[in-house]
Amino acid sequence: MALKLDMIKAYDRVEWPFIKDGVSFNPSRGLRQGNPLSPYLFLFCGKGLSALMRLASQEKKVLGVKVCRSFPPITHLMFVDDCILFGDVSNRRITMLKDILRE
Repeated sequence: MALKLDMIKAYDRVEWPFIKDGVSFNPSRGLRQGNPLSPYLFLFCGKGLSALMRLASQEKKVLGVKVCRSFPPITHLMFVDDCILFGDVSNRRITMLKDILRE
Protein backbone atom coordinates (compact mmCIF):
# COMPACT_ATOMS: atom_id res chain seq x y z
CA MET A 1 0.00 0.00 0.00
CA ALA A 2 1.18 3.53 -0.74
CA LEU A 3 -0.50 6.57 0.75
CA LYS A 4 0.33 10.00 -0.71
CA LEU A 5 -0.07 13.02 1.54
CA ASP A 6 -0.21 16.51 0.08
CA MET A 7 1.23 18.60 2.88
CA ILE A 8 1.21 22.01 1.19
CA LYS A 9 -1.00 23.56 3.90
CA ALA A 10 0.21 21.36 6.76
CA TYR A 11 1.60 24.22 8.80
CA ASP A 12 -1.87 25.80 8.85
CA ARG A 13 -3.13 22.80 10.82
CA VAL A 14 -0.29 22.33 13.32
CA GLU A 15 -1.34 22.25 16.95
CA TRP A 16 0.62 24.67 19.17
CA PRO A 17 1.25 22.08 21.96
CA PHE A 18 3.36 20.09 19.45
CA ILE A 19 5.49 23.16 18.78
CA LYS A 20 5.72 24.19 22.45
CA ASP A 21 7.12 20.75 23.32
CA GLY A 22 9.95 21.24 20.81
CA VAL A 23 11.69 24.59 21.01
CA SER A 24 11.33 27.39 23.56
CA PHE A 25 9.35 30.28 22.14
CA ASN A 26 6.06 31.95 22.96
CA PRO A 27 3.61 31.95 20.05
CA SER A 28 0.90 34.55 20.32
CA ARG A 29 -0.82 34.07 16.93
CA GLY A 30 -0.65 31.69 13.99
CA LEU A 31 1.81 32.18 11.16
CA ARG A 32 0.51 33.47 7.87
CA GLN A 33 1.41 31.64 4.70
CA GLY A 34 4.44 33.38 3.26
CA ASN A 35 5.86 34.22 6.69
CA PRO A 36 9.64 33.54 6.72
CA LEU A 37 9.16 31.14 9.65
CA SER A 38 6.57 28.99 7.84
CA PRO A 39 9.09 26.76 6.00
CA TYR A 40 10.92 26.05 9.26
CA LEU A 41 7.68 25.14 10.99
CA PHE A 42 6.90 22.82 8.07
CA LEU A 43 10.32 21.13 8.35
CA PHE A 44 9.93 20.81 12.11
CA CYS A 45 6.63 18.96 11.69
CA GLY A 46 7.96 16.81 8.84
CA LYS A 47 10.83 15.74 11.07
CA GLY A 48 8.31 14.72 13.74
CA LEU A 49 6.36 12.60 11.24
CA SER A 50 9.57 10.99 10.04
CA ALA A 51 10.59 10.16 13.61
CA LEU A 52 7.19 8.58 14.35
CA MET A 53 7.41 6.44 11.20
CA ARG A 54 10.98 5.36 12.01
CA LEU A 55 9.98 4.41 15.58
CA ALA A 56 6.94 2.45 14.37
CA SER A 57 9.15 0.63 11.87
CA GLN A 58 11.70 -0.30 14.56
CA GLU A 59 8.90 -1.64 16.74
CA LYS A 60 7.53 -3.61 13.75
CA LYS A 61 4.21 -1.76 13.96
CA VAL A 62 4.59 -0.51 10.39
CA LEU A 63 6.14 -2.64 7.68
CA GLY A 64 7.59 -0.84 4.70
CA VAL A 65 8.31 -2.13 1.23
CA LYS A 66 11.58 -3.71 0.20
CA VAL A 67 13.25 -2.80 -3.06
CA CYS A 68 15.41 -5.91 -2.78
CA ARG A 69 16.11 -8.50 -0.11
CA SER A 70 19.37 -7.01 1.15
CA PHE A 71 18.03 -3.47 1.60
CA PRO A 72 16.08 -2.23 4.61
CA PRO A 73 12.36 -1.59 4.08
CA ILE A 74 11.20 1.88 3.01
CA THR A 75 8.40 3.20 5.23
CA HIS A 76 8.17 6.77 3.92
CA LEU A 77 9.56 9.22 1.41
CA MET A 78 9.37 12.95 1.99
CA PHE A 79 9.53 15.54 -0.75
CA VAL A 80 9.10 19.32 -0.80
CA ASP A 81 5.42 19.35 0.16
CA ASP A 82 4.44 15.71 -0.31
CA CYS A 83 4.95 12.55 1.66
CA ILE A 84 4.40 8.94 0.60
CA LEU A 85 3.84 6.35 3.32
CA PHE A 86 4.36 2.66 2.54
CA GLY A 87 3.00 -0.34 4.36
CA ASP A 88 1.15 -3.60 4.09
CA VAL A 89 -2.63 -3.73 3.93
CA SER A 90 -4.09 -5.02 7.15
CA ASN A 91 -6.53 -3.50 9.61
CA ARG A 92 -3.88 -3.36 12.32
CA ARG A 93 -1.26 -1.63 10.14
CA ILE A 94 -3.75 0.86 8.67
CA THR A 95 -4.92 1.74 12.17
CA MET A 96 -1.30 2.32 13.16
CA LEU A 97 -0.76 4.69 10.20
CA LYS A 98 -3.91 6.59 11.15
CA ASP A 99 -2.67 6.87 14.74
CA ILE A 100 0.68 8.23 13.53
CA LEU A 101 -1.01 10.82 11.34
CA ARG A 102 -3.34 11.82 14.17
CA GLU A 103 -0.34 12.28 16.48
